[in-house]
Amino acid sequence: MEEIIQFINLHIVWAPYIIFGLLLFAGFSFPIPEDLMMFTSAVLAAKNPDHFLPLLAGVFAGAYFSDLIAYWLGRTFGPQLWNIQFFAKMVSRKNITTVGNFYEKYGVLTLIFGRFIPFGVRNALFITAGLGKMNFAKFALSDLFACTISTALFFSLYYNYGTTVIEYIKQGNIILFSIAIFIVTAFIWHKKRKKV
Repeated sequence: MEEIIQFINLHIVWAPYIIFGLLLFAGFSFPIPEDLMMFTSAVLAAKNPDHFLPLLAGVFAGAYFSDLIAYWLGRTFGPQLWNIQFFAKMVSRKNITTVGNFYEKYGVLTLIFGRFIPFGVRNALFITAGLGKMNFAKFALSDLFACTISTALFFSLYYNYGTTVIEYIKQGNIILFSIAIFIVTAFIWHKKRKKV
């Protein structure tokens, strides 16, 4: 990954296209961190203001279309995804129902909250939306809104503060991830208790 980042830094004109392409691969669950692409784009934009708009557009479009790819993976292949060991580990069958209930109950808030959680949770969330046959128009519009918020926030933070803000964001992401785990656990416990 370091070589790719160096290549991007040396080829500023091509950077938006490279970042966009890499993020599309991330939609297929290749290990390409969206946060790293966001950081790289913003820092490059800060150093090269003439390329601000293409870099912002490239990272935003890549992040958004990556989500749509993950959704369509889940929707197209459905339960067959569990025949692929990588996906079977990432999304359990039990969690599909739970996340589906979150989508039904909280709608767009699920996507907004989910976009701020690292560690591969984003892709699992989008694949789950596809597996659960969430209405595509609803997903696309909700995710467009969520992606706009997260991209605007992180891009502007990285653009204005660079590396000084990374540790705070990492800590914030860990806190959000812990809260999400707690909420999911409480939700499952509450559901099981209701059945008894």
